[in-house]
Amino acid sequence: MTSRTRPRRGRAAAVAAALAAVLLVGSAPVAQAEEIPLALGHRLVEHYLGAPGTASPLPGTGPAQHPHLAPNGRSGMHADAAGSGTHPHPGPLGREPEVTSEKIAPVGGECATATFDAGGRLITVCGTFGGFLLKLLDPRSLDTLAEYKLPQRSSTVEAITRLDFEKIFKDTSGGAYFYLDDRDRVVLADSRQHVLRISHARKADGRWEFEVEDDWDLTPLVPHDCVSWTNLFPSGVCDPVTSVMPDWDGRIWWVTRLGRVGTVDPDSGTLRVTRLEGEEIQNSFSVAEDGVSIVTDHALYSFRAGADGTPRVVWREAYDRGTGTKPGSVNQGSGTTPDLFGRRDEYVAITDNADDRMNVLVYRRAADVPAGQRLVCKVPVFRTGASTTDNSLISWGDSLVVENNYGYENPSSLGFGRSVVGGATRIDVRADGSGCDVVWESDVRSPSTVPKLSTANGLLYFYEKRPHALGVDAWYLTAVDFRTGARVFSRFTGTGLAYDNNWAPITLGPDGTAYVGVFNGIVAVRDTV
Repeated sequence: MTSRTRPRRGRAAAVAAALAAVLLVGSAPVAQAEEIPLALGHRLVEHYLGAPGTASPLPGTGPAQHPHLAPNGRSGMHADAAGSGTHPHPGPLGREPEVTSEKIAPVGGECATATFDAGGRLITVCGTFGGFLLKLLDPRSLDTLAEYKLPQRSSTVEAITRLDFEKIFKDTSGGAYFYLDDRDRVVLADSRQHVLRISHARKADGRWEFEVEDDWDLTPLVPHDCVSWTNLFPSGVCDPVTSVMPDWDGRIWWVTRLGRVGTVDPDSGTLRVTRLEGEEIQNSFSVAEDGVSIVTDHALYSFRAGADGTPRVVWREAYDRGTGTKPGSVNQGSGTTPDLFGRRDEYVAITDNADDRMNVLVYRRAADVPAGQRLVCKVPVFRTGASTTDNSLISWGDSLVVENNYGYENPSSLGFGRSVVGGATRIDVRADGSGCDVVWESDVRSPSTVPKLSTANGLLYFYEKRPHALGVDAWYLTAVDFRTGARVFSRFTGTGLAYDNNWAPITLGPDGTAYVGVFNGIVAVRDTV
């Protein structure tokens, strides 16, 4: 088995690189990655379980390629505009996999959304107490090639001043969701309620650099009296922007936590907005040629833009939001970004927040569905009283995969060898659309990751933590067979809180590497043979 090694750099070089990174804004010299330290107990656990898998590509084709996004598999947290969670390139098969990592900050540093430019370089946003960092990383060494500092989120200031760190863990705003467009530019909404479009390029001296190309100010339409170091006790309303995505016409859509849905015309800069009064949006959203699908903590919506760009509701379906927020959910509502799927691309799926057992809900997406016929199926999943998810479903063909996050709240939830009840389930829509059936159930314990599927090798990837009698907190990348639900292999990645992924996704790179955002940075797992 390949060991976890990386060439060491001298202390003077490390200090110089760190100082340069502080002084430069928007760029950085090549800074060699520092490994995330392992906590105690890593010698007491198995480092490899199972056996190498065999690539078995899945039949069918993936979601339609969005004309204004980077190619499917490398454009955003959920891999494509449809939110499928699938990658057309392979992930590790478990053939003597090696593990490397980059420590982003002394405390924190989790890298959430990960994307790849046309050259295969890794573009990610990592959260620190000082603010989010947009980073360009070498995909093999994880060395930092460029860095751009984004503004600090109000939730961070609140957490520090009021000693309530839960505010950070349940804040999805400030750039955590971003997308890579068809010209490899990052598009995100920062904590100032500005939508930024940021390019990157290599300069004549060999350095890489980020550059803000466009900056659209949403504050005329979005309340922005937010907590900051100069405004610790605001008297007004703060409505953070949660996510951004383009529609098929290139219009940039944005949503806020307090239910605002808006658009930016990137050519004219014209802003439009509508309000879903009394509803909250904490998830990202999905886009197809027939419209935009958004889920709030009350209902699932289909939108289209009016002639002037204003978002218009095409249809709305309320769901069972239960009576409270479950442990393993960010709010009292669906935890999923909508999945647009189906062999004929006709369905949209979410989960609800029903009290007893969460349900997977599949709807017909068309605008003209007769009353009472939109819901295709409602399938309860996982055990009674311990069933929720705050992550997107995986969709391929007429199939869906859902994981159970019940019991996970934040990195302090699973210390001392504890884990969640876990579980993952595959559900298929019947060929005639008459309902849905459970295909398999797995006992994989994936507390909070956004899982992924490689359609090139037929493997699902989860980030797993199993209970340990001696209190060791060991984390694994686990591969599961999409067809059968059987475990294939698990590769140890690290021990301790620093390796908790805390809602970050798994992302499969073009070279077959699996990347996982973790509390202290980012981890990479790749086959060596």
